[in-house]
Amino acid sequence: MKRALANTGKYTSLIAATLVVLVPLLVVLFASFKTRGEYGSSGPLDPPSDWFNVENFIVAFTSGRMALGFWNTGLILVVSLIGTIIIGTMTAYALDRFDFRGKRLVFFLFLAATLVPGVTTQVATFQIVKGLGLVNTPWSAIILYMGTDIISIYIFVQFMQSIPKSLDEAALVDGASRFLIYRKIILPLLAPAIATVVIIKGIGIYNEFYIPFLYMPSRDLAVISTALFNFKGPYGANWEVIAAGTMIVIIPTVIVFLALQRWIYNGVTAGATK
Repeated sequence: MKRALANTGKYTSLIAATLVVLVPLLVVLFASFKTRGEYGSSGPLDPPSDWFNVENFIVAFTSGRMALGFWNTGLILVVSLIGTIIIGTMTAYALDRFDFRGKRLVFFLFLAATLVPGVTTQVATFQIVKGLGLVNTPWSAIILYMGTDIISIYIFVQFMQSIPKSLDEAALVDGASRFLIYRKIILPLLAPAIATVVIIKGIGIYNEFYIPFLYMPSRDLAVISTALFNFKGPYGANWEVIAAGTMIVIIPTVIVFLALQRWIYNGVTAGATK
């Protein structure tokens, strides 16, 4: 009886959690295929009468300049990920392979930085970015994405600890420099960690709204999230168009996550246990 009750409670909670996640997505999906009249006269969970009505998607993509948003997002995403990988792997290599004074302090500062709410530092951060003349340029978002990713450094450090130091010693005996060891030995062996960071960080950058909205207000610099936000103006009452734009934004993320979820789970688990 206890086992049956436990199983019932477990599956009930899983079904409830699934509904909480899927029902809002279904509401948005149904609304994206409805006309304005059908949206106003039907319920949120009523399926559309015509599943081939793509007019809302055309309006959302063209009038919302979402093609430009995808381009700007892709540019920022690629540069930020490359910078994150270089900075993160080099930092992890230095922290794991070298002994220096203040090493424990550096680890403590990294940990302390994760405990500070990001909103409390936004005024100072904005003043620094503005002082550098980077406001309303893509570099403002790129630098912030590269410089605030402490979690990626921890993932790289955890993976670095599983790489035998004997490889470094053998390479040093053969005359290799530290940078050559990092580039030829360490970096290729960190491929699983790099894949994990690219997926997690990439999804985070793709979905980020606050930084592009604050630091890149120009419509020509709109990313996919702020391009969607622009529908609050002339399309503020056309919820079916907003729903179509939302689906355009969501679909690439869902496809990437479903295709690469094995890398995410395996990478995070391995990085936590090694």
